[in-house]
Amino acid sequence: MSTKIILDCDPGIDDALAIAFAHGHPDIELAGITTVAGNVGLAKTTVNALAVCEFIGAGSTPVTAGCAGPLLRPALDARDVHGDSGLGGAVLPPPVASPAPGHAIDYLIDTLRAAPGEITLVATGPLTNIALAVRREPRLTGWVRDFVIMGGSASRGNVTPAAEYNIWADPEAAAVVFRAGWTVTALGLDVTLRTSATAAVQQRMASLGSLASDLLLPALDQYKSVREPAGPPVHDVCAVAYVAQPDLFGLRQASVQVETAGVLTAGMTVTDFEVPAGAGQAGGGNALVAMEIDVDRFWEATLATYGRVAAQLPGLPGGG
Repeated sequence: MSTKIILDCDPGIDDALAIAFAHGHPDIELAGITTVAGNVGLAKTTVNALAVCEFIGAGSTPVTAGCAGPLLRPALDARDVHGDSGLGGAVLPPPVASPAPGHAIDYLIDTLRAAPGEITLVATGPLTNIALAVRREPRLTGWVRDFVIMGGSASRGNVTPAAEYNIWADPEAAAVVFRAGWTVTALGLDVTLRTSATAAVQQRMASLGSLASDLLLPALDQYKSVREPAGPPVHDVCAVAYVAQPDLFGLRQASVQVETAGVLTAGMTVTDFEVPAGAGQAGGGNALVAMEIDVDRFWEATLATYGRVAAQLPGLPGGG
């Protein structure tokens, strides 16, 4: 049986690629998308989510807008990485549909309450929506089947030496989420930086018709990653890939705290692996942190999933 997910995201190039993966993988059912400000502002992340969904044939997926800025700090963005639109060089048709009515926080609470234990919540942006949802309804942590994020690092950051972008963008929200009483499965930079879309990977993508020519390749072409000369890492795809195929990753139990007071270290995920095995919350462990990834199998799974999406679109022999 496929796993139902809600994807809380800030599209963003790699978020767009994560949406395509979630739609295409046979073991995932994309039940809904919520958006948050992050890589670009909320209006753009929401339009981008709608546009990507319609382009890949997932137009029936509800997209609900959430928070326009962090809990306490000024709103920032990553246009220098993702481009002014948020999708790099990809130019998709404007979406026909509008966002679903209401706010992402209410959507998360109502949807998870109605299906306890059935839906995995996946977050690939700043954790503002999630933090406010669990603050308003603490029982939400017990309603999810699992909670998976792309965020953090047990070593060094990418936006500062200490912090990964999604946590750094709203560290107070991240601190609330990691203290909420559930286990956070964190796919952070320790694994995501190994997922570079190399020239060889992009050459294989080129056979995927309009999915490649209109979305994947132009988005990746302008995805600025000065630290990874092999190619841009597809960070957010890791979170949905974990839901579909957890054996691609090696996780370690840890206690994770988020630094909120440091002048130089705000957003750092302080990760302590010295927790008793199987201790869970009672013993101080609040996270499962990915430290290993089978990169070759990750890309085989990802390209096969994109192949299933591409086969339903115009521009590929046999496509829709």
